[in-house]
Amino acid sequence: MAKKIAEKFKMMIPAGSANPSPPVGPALGQRGVNIMEFCKAFNEKTKDKMGFKIPVIVTVYVDKSFTFETKQPPASDLILKAAGIKKGTDNPILNKVGSITKAKLDEVIDQKIADLNTNDREAAAKILAGTCRSMGIEIVD
Repeated sequence: MAKKIAEKFKMMIPAGSANPSPPVGPALGQRGVNIMEFCKAFNEKTKDKMGFKIPVIVTVYVDKSFTFETKQPPASDLILKAAGIKKGTDNPILNKVGSITKAKLDEVIDQKIADLNTNDREAAAKILAGTCRSMGIEIVD
């Protein structure tokens, strides 16, 4: 028989460095979850993605046990890393801060397509191209 779910919630946690301090500790503690157990499991699962903030969906059950599902890092973070820049622009119409090749964009698509609301690579390319455009990053051949 399946466990009864008490609550589901989302958090963004730096990969491989979850610790009991805010925001992780209070978010888990108020729901009765074993904080250190979560931190150890999360850090072990995300140690290969260091440097990114990882979206995580935590499911807490009535008996205070939990499961969690990690997602891919935000598309904007993946694009910034691929473009080799620190941050996007505040005005994408006037200021272009960098460029990314279509090959690099394809690599980002490969990583991110599981979390997007499409399975079509062309649609995923359009979604990520829009993200690039809003960050002031040009896509070049």
